[in-house]
Amino acid sequence: MSTPFPFTAVVGQDDLRLALLLNAVSPAVGGVLVRGEKGTAKSTAVRALSALLPEVDVVPGCRFSCDPAAPDAGCPDGPHEPGTGTPRPARMVELPVGASEDRLVGALDIERALAEGVKAFEPGLLADAHRGILYVDEVNLLHDHLVDLLLDAAAMGASYVEREGVSVRHAARFLLVGTMNPEEGELRPQLLDRFGLTVEVAASREPEQRVEVVRRRLAHDDDPAGFAARWAEEEAAVRQRIVAARELLPSVRLGDGALRQIAATCAAFEVDGMRADIVMARTATALAAWAGRTDVLAEDVRQAALLALPHRRRRNPFDAPGLDEDKLDQTLEEFSGDDDPDPDPDPDGPGGGGGGQPAPDAGPRGGDTAARPEAGEGGEPQASGAGEQSAVRAAEPFRTKVLSVPGIGEGAAGRRSRARTEHGRTTGARRPRGTLTKLHLAATVQAAAPHQRARGRSGPGLVVRRDDLRQATREGREGNLVLFVVDASGSMAARQRMSAVKGAVLSLLLDAYQRRDKVGLVTFRGSAADVALPPTSSVDAAAARLESLPTGGRTPLAAGLLKAHDVLRVERLRDAARRPLVVVVTDGRATGGPEPVALAARAAGLFAAYGVASVVVDCESGPVRLGLAGKLAGELGGTAVTLDELRADSIAGLVKDVQRRAA
Repeated sequence: MSTPFPFTAVVGQDDLRLALLLNAVSPAVGGVLVRGEKGTAKSTAVRALSALLPEVDVVPGCRFSCDPAAPDAGCPDGPHEPGTGTPRPARMVELPVGASEDRLVGALDIERALAEGVKAFEPGLLADAHRGILYVDEVNLLHDHLVDLLLDAAAMGASYVEREGVSVRHAARFLLVGTMNPEEGELRPQLLDRFGLTVEVAASREPEQRVEVVRRRLAHDDDPAGFAARWAEEEAAVRQRIVAARELLPSVRLGDGALRQIAATCAAFEVDGMRADIVMARTATALAAWAGRTDVLAEDVRQAALLALPHRRRRNPFDAPGLDEDKLDQTLEEFSGDDDPDPDPDPDGPGGGGGGQPAPDAGPRGGDTAARPEAGEGGEPQASGAGEQSAVRAAEPFRTKVLSVPGIGEGAAGRRSRARTEHGRTTGARRPRGTLTKLHLAATVQAAAPHQRARGRSGPGLVVRRDDLRQATREGREGNLVLFVVDASGSMAARQRMSAVKGAVLSLLLDAYQRRDKVGLVTFRGSAADVALPPTSSVDAAAARLESLPTGGRTPLAAGLLKAHDVLRVERLRDAARRPLVVVVTDGRATGGPEPVALAARAAGLFAAYGVASVVVDCESGPVRLGLAGKLAGELGGTAVTLDELRADSIAGLVKDVQRRAA
């Protein structure tokens, strides 16, 4: 077994280590979501934490790690009588991104359940993680239905497996830790809210600190056991401090003054629901216990807010999490309580957030500033070339009509187009290919019924064999690859018009974010087309590229379509099951080079030949309309919509008005 990197040897990342330690002290805090760029010790710190957790006593032979002092009454391996247990180290269980539902929650033997009436259950990762750590690397890439199951179990402290009326329940209380790189896509807001704390991590820009990181990493790789031995004393001290904080936690007093500050802070930052208040209260209490105090101070409330609120504040989905610390301090000062005792001059004691060095200043969030054009006077980006207009801001986004791919696909689960999925409404039955996951009960009984006499059935039970089992086929929704092909030429460059165009594309990006699509962005202007953003799950990256998009020059429509065709060809090799939807945003004009209109028509014919679903957003304006975008849509084999027709709110408003009148 490999020797993990010591937790106390991690350089910097104070907030990360403090958040992990607070959850070790009080698992009720609700886990940690660690956001940050690659190579910032996210996984290293999480794996190192497991070595610090105290041992747990378990019932001998129990596959669900029941506590012998208070065994789970509903344990599938029970019932257990209270007694002496067997100590073992706390586990850290890793959930792979590609795990199946059965691997996560466990598998029930449907054949034995129907034929013998027994609950033959094979525990999953949730059972393995009970009373330990469940670690999900790249949690933002996990399928939505797995994240739902995972977070439901974390919230309820139990896992339920339901298969056609047969139910198994077991305890599943664990410290949930997820890591993610925001460049690869965001979690849905409602899932973000289920993580107790969030931490932003970034690599230090201080040369000396970076040198120390490399020195310690190389020393560990050369001699893991020897390196761990040098940090054994610090590790033991933190481990003892966790035990002491756990024992002190029930004695910590959360006064009315601290509660008022918590409530006022959550209200000031307009967080939804009451979960934030509860998490802040538990975090502040854990902070006091970690500092060895029995009273919660204002500084505990402040630190709890910095850890519990950034991912919960009401914001645009494309904004990075963050908190205005001046506003936080003002709120805490305004609602300072009179029942707080005198503050401890050194509340965290030696080591603060786990014995590390001060965390480096990660700098402002919100994307790579190098990718943005230089700003001129008045904050307007300057033009970067002759005949080119500076980038304009997008108009306010709006709710769009649902654009979908016709037919039925089999791609990754999402919310856009019809697809055969593991979750959705049942549409039929088939013989299982491999392990049975979703039983179609009626079809199974129908297959077994004709053979009951031949199988010697004598009692009321149904004699079911493996060949009788039928898998339910289900229809749900899939996520698609939405490839935007945006005309940034001079014909679209009127600043007011381009603002509306960018607002429409941003609205479509918001829709793609909510429907769990991959997106790509191709732009064309001047004499060529560029892949502004290769297909990615990071929709906010596409929004950032769109914001800095300059305009001007000729309209190489054919080049834009051919570049989009190349992108789809490569992506088809990478992910053949994900169906594309091409959204061309243009007024339909084509200029530059010999026969630009004919070249554009031939390029459009490639999409029609391959049956690629496409939509043309017609951006033509003015009293005289040439209808070129509609003609392009016909050549693509797709449909055309105007900017006004793209809006869904006008139709929704009309329906709501009719409903109000009827009432």
